[in-house]
Formats: sequence, structure tokens, C-alpha cells
Amino acid sequence: MNIVFVLLGLTLLVIGGEFLVRSSVAISLKFHLSRMIIGLTVVSFATSAPELFVSIQAAFDGYPYIALGNVIGSNIANIGLVLGVTAIISPLFLDRDFYKFNWPVMMLFSGSFYLILKSGNDIGRTEGIGLLIALLAYLWFLVKKAKKNTRAQKATDSIEVDTEVTSNFKILLWFLIGGISLWGGSELLVVGAVGIAQFFEVSNRVIAVSMIAVGTSIPELAASVVAALKHEKALLIGNIIGSNIFNIASVIGITAVVRPIIILESSLPLLLKDVMWMLGFSFAIYLLARLPKKYLLTRYKGVLLFVAYAIFMVSVFINYN
Repeated sequence: MNIVFVLLGLTLLVIGGEFLVRSSVAISLKFHLSRMIIGLTVVSFATSAPELFVSIQAAFDGYPYIALGNVIGSNIANIGLVLGVTAIISPLFLDRDFYKFNWPVMMLFSGSFYLILKSGNDIGRTEGIGLLIALLAYLWFLVKKAKKNTRAQKATDSIEVDTEVTSNFKILLWFLIGGISLWGGSELLVVGAVGIAQFFEVSNRVIAVSMIAVGTSIPELAASVVAALKHEKALLIGNIIGSNIFNIASVIGITAVVRPIIILESSLPLLLKDVMWMLGFSFAIYLLARLPKKYLLTRYKGVLLFVAYAIFMVSVFINYN
């Protein structure tokens, strides 16, 4: 029955994420925001909604390692699994501009997350508010920068939302379907995942950084594969980096504000080890961009990312405490 809960939960998360993205884009376009800004702000936040709902639900249910492991595992999956598979399907050109701004910001948030965990046994409301303030500052700079980039490509071309014929009722309906699906999916996924962990006698951390993380990354994986097949790859790397930033700043930040995340001292070393893996994958993008061919994520680089992700997954189950 737990497996059924997990499958239903993942299905609802995918449905909810899709409808929430559509409603968010439609609302933003009605306010005449540029599609570049929408893609890097509204869409990035909407695609992080599954992680947000799962983490908040897990925190309320008393499973802090699911809340944290979900974010850490999802960020690793976004790079190792999503970017790896996408590059194997079709090589990706990396925009240099993202390495001057978005990539350093992602590393800054990732490093700050590590220091927050290392400094104590909880992530309180103060840290949560700090992350959210930092996110707002990032968004302000991002919007300001995007307005100056007159040659920027459209980030949401693959999202088929026609605002000329989309009524307010339909947008509201999409939003309600998305919100309800995400809430229901997060409930079922947490219950099912905890049940599976107890049945196989593994920790919630293992289930969170593997099964749940991959599940909440399914929308990014599906969208990236479709974009690669359609040769719409200009801002794909930027969207992944943006998603990782939102996962740390908004998901951890909002979860900590709603309910502080308490961490047992005995479990902290493994969590810090997972964060080191996350930092390693984040830094790998920069290194791969410097290798021949520069600023091109070729198929062999995609294979390296995918193999590294497989090694990470094996290490998670070996160190299952």
C-alpha cells in the first residue's frame, strides 16, 4: 500500500506542478512581464513547488530529514540526473552570462546552507527569514539584469499558454487544481515514503535523497528532455541553476519560517556529507564548462554527470543510517 501511496503522490505532484506553472505564467503575462523574467522567476518558483509542499508537510509530520534530504537530493538530481540525461540526448550550449551571475549565486546559497547546518542542530525562523531576504535580493538583481538584456531568448517558449484566449476563470481553475494536487501529492508521498523506509529498515534520509528527490525532480527532467528533443536549450542550464537556488532559499526558508527544522546531532554528519555532494555537483558544472569544448556540455560530459549521480546513489544506500 505504501508503494501505491508513493506512486499516487508522485503523479499528483507532477500534475500539480504542471497546472501551477501554467497558471503562474498566464497570470504573469497578463501583467505584461517579459517572458525572460517569467521563466527565471515565476516558473522557477512554480517548478520548486513540489519540493516546497513535500518539505513543509514532512516538517509538520515530524520528519525533518525528509524536508532537508528532499532539497539536497533534488538539487543533486537536477545536475547529475537532469542535466546529465539531457546532455546525453543533445549537447547543451552554456550561456557565459549565467556563470558570471547565476552560478556564483547558486554556490553562495549552497555554501550558506552548509554553514547553517554546521553551525547548529536546527534551522530556525531567523535563518529562514535570512534565506528569504537573500532570495528577494537575488530576484531584484535578476529582474534588473534581465531588463538590460535586450537579446535574451524566451525562457518559456515550451509552455503553451495563450493569454489571448485564457480566461480568468481558467487561470483560477488551473491554480486550484495545481494547489490541491500538490497538497494531496505531498501528503501521500510523505506517508508512503516513511512506510517504505520503516518496512526496509532504512532511514528517512535515504528515502528522501533518493526516491522523494527524484520524484520531485520529475517535472524538471521531463521538461528538459522535451526541450532537448525540440532543440530549445538556450536557457535550460540557467533554469536548472535557478531551480536549485529556489530549492534552497524558498523551500528551506519557508519551511523553517512555518516550522523550525530540528536536527539530531547524531544525524548531522551524514546530512553534511550529502551537502558536500551537492556542492561537488554544483562545482562540477563550472569545471565541465572549462574543459574542451568550452561552454558546451557535450554527451561525454553528460555521461560523466550521470555516472557521478549513480555513484552518489550507491553511496547513499551503502551509508544508509
